[in-house]
Amino acid sequence: MKDTVDAFVEIFELEGASDGPLAGLDFAAKDIFDVAGHVTGCGNPTMAAAATPASAHADPVAALLAAGARLRGKTHTDEIAYSLMGANAHHGTPVNPADPRRVPGGSSSGSVSATAAGLVDIGLGSDTGGSVRMPASFCGIYGMRSSHGAIPMQGTMPLAPSFDTVGWFARDPETLDRVADALGLHPAGQSVTRLLLPVDAWARAAPETVEAVSPALARLEARLGPATPVILAPEGLDTWRETFRVCQAAEVWQAHGAWVERANPAFGPGVADRFRMAAAIEAEEWRRARAGRETVRERMQTLLTGGCALVLPTSPGPAPLREAAEADLDRFRMRALEMLCPAGLAGMPQISLPAGTVDGGPVGLGLVAARGMDRGLIALARDAANRRD
Repeated sequence: MKDTVDAFVEIFELEGASDGPLAGLDFAAKDIFDVAGHVTGCGNPTMAAAATPASAHADPVAALLAAGARLRGKTHTDEIAYSLMGANAHHGTPVNPADPRRVPGGSSSGSVSATAAGLVDIGLGSDTGGSVRMPASFCGIYGMRSSHGAIPMQGTMPLAPSFDTVGWFARDPETLDRVADALGLHPAGQSVTRLLLPVDAWARAAPETVEAVSPALARLEARLGPATPVILAPEGLDTWRETFRVCQAAEVWQAHGAWVERANPAFGPGVADRFRMAAAIEAEEWRRARAGRETVRERMQTLLTGGCALVLPTSPGPAPLREAAEADLDRFRMRALEMLCPAGLAGMPQISLPAGTVDGGPVGLGLVAARGMDRGLIALARDAANRRD
């Protein structure tokens, strides 16, 4: 296999079981998942240099191999998975196959790039604040964030453990569903029956993005009826974003602060800024943010009962251009987090469907449902794809 999109840290071949739900398919694993005999570098040269080869596969890698998939290598990630754009100051930026002018999104950058380019059938990633959902939108493929805690993650580098989830990419919803089966997500009793349209989240998207995803929304409404408008965040999505920022950063520092202080690694500019911010979070600030998170969870649980799902643009717009300034990337990231943080704060699953393009760059449509409704979201995505075909 030739890496035509700079997606891989390391290319190798590891055969899966002789049969299973993923027999005949290839996958690539983000370089935060352990693969026995290989170093897990997590996108940072200092961490990679100090690491020894893993003694066992991470749980999600082992599950895909046991289901018959063949592993083709480990893929690039933003440093310590602490970004959303896909740029890495040490290793560069994988190509966005849908629009090479633009970043691919991150932090599961290599996995989305390899999948969108057709180098593998499945890209294994992780999603804490949007690291599968936004790259899927940017590269015009399907991306799934699982319910928090639904898939074991032993052998995976933590970022913010109360947010971290397994996620994956595919070019069609049928493959997405086969992966869910392999990872042990059972479909019994899961069905989305009603759509809610969070008008405050839609207002965060650019008008041209709203126009581009509207046909995909119409296909979903043809199946389930008109989406009911709701206000998602009575306190304001900017408040929810700040709650997410503080909770995530505090957990990041708990997970990695001692290593940062000991190893003094060289970080790229945006990642360095985020680690400095994480180090400065005080206990009382984190306590207030955790209380705010409980309010968000209660609100989301109240809304998403009885088979309801939120439908909203995955991202404010297409991926930023590769040459965009760091300040511009950070502004986009803040807007995007207001649309991505509800699922993360509530521990809920979200799927991103390819929905349209804006100035040549793909944009996706997202669906968020109650915890445990992962397979219901994928089933709805399959139905929508069949209607389009």
